[in-house]
Formats: sequence, C-alpha cells, structure tokens
Amino acid sequence: MRYYLYVSRAKVDMLFGQIPQKLLPRLVTEARADLKVLSVSVQQPREEPTLYDRLNVVETHLDREYDIGWMTEPAQWFRGESGLRTSVTGRPDSPVLMTCVDENVVVALIGSSHHIVGREEPPAELGRVGHSWLPALHELLEESRADRGTLDAEALDAEGTVRDVLDFTQHATGPATWCEFLARQLLRGRATGPDGRERDVVVATPLFVAMSDEVQGV
Repeated sequence: MRYYLYVSRAKVDMLFGQIPQKLLPRLVTEARADLKVLSVSVQQPREEPTLYDRLNVVETHLDREYDIGWMTEPAQWFRGESGLRTSVTGRPDSPVLMTCVDENVVVALIGSSHHIVGREEPPAELGRVGHSWLPALHELLEESRADRGTLDAEALDAEGTVRDVLDFTQHATGPATWCEFLARQLLRGRATGPDGRERDVVVATPLFVAMSDEVQGV
C-alpha cells in the first residue's frame, strides 16, 4: 500500500470520467481492486468507488494508453522518485510547489494545497481554486521574487519561468521527503544556475505524490 501525501481529486475525477465504460471491468481487474468496486463502477453509477479505487483505475489506464516516462527523460506523463521539498503559503486555498534536484534535472510539481492529504479543506464561501497550471506557478514565483527583492517582468515568459524555477529550487529550505510521484508535464527547458551549472528543468502537475518505500536521507 502507498502512503499518500498528495492526491489530486480533481484530476482523478476528470480522468476517470473520460474512461470508456466498456474498459472499466478490465481496468478494475488489472488494478487488482476488489470485485465489489467493479459492480459499483459499472452497475451502480450512483454509488461511486473511493478516491483511491478511482486513482488505481486511472493509473492503470494511463499505463496502458501512454508511454509513461521517467523524470530524467520526461514524456507527457512521467514518474519520478526523489527527495521533495514542499513550499506552500498560509492561505487556505493556495498553490503548493514540490521541488527536487536529481543529478542534472530539476523537477517542480505545481498543484493545489487542498489536495494535500490531511490538510483542512478551505471554507466553502471561498470556493475552490485549481492551481495545476502555469499561471499558479507564476503567482507563487512572483511572491518568492518579491520576498527576495528580485521581481523581474521578463521572468513571466517561458524562458524566465524555467530560470526562476531553478533559482527557487536552489533556495528551497526545509527537510526533503523521499517520494514517488506520477505527473503531467507542463513545461520543460534548460537554465544555468548561479554556480554556472546548466540543468534540465521540468515543470509538471502531479496526479499523486506518495512516500517511497525506499526511504533515503537528503
């Protein structure tokens, strides 16, 4: 079993809803879900399976239909395993950014903080804002630049975003948790850090993040 730290309910529901009904029995079987989930999914649509049942089916479908890459050579969908540092503001419904550096690759995962497992839901009157796209990343990076006094309008373009993600990652503090994840790529580029070292930078939005079985020190 996985120990989930982040599960995007919005992505799970969106992707699960697009899977053709005729494929569900086979996918549920391949996901090794309980057969009761199969009857609930196909025969009783009013009683939905749990979030984790749907996630298992979606992940199985992605594995069947897509060429899932790895974080060092990411495809449209890719997996990864590394030490992630999490950055999130104190606002009830804010973006969350999880970053890691692995050899010559920097990965930044942008999502919505209300999908963090165990995090309190934002008040209903505030609504629910999705942050799994580049504008949310720009918002978070702008706040970081403003805090450091390095706000630069040129950083709003794709090349500037890649440079800023690298800078943000290298300034990230706090403990890192060794995690595995499955994510959808949003942006990719190369940038040179203050140390003069050029790195690949991959920006993506995660379907899930879970603690890895291979816990390592970072």
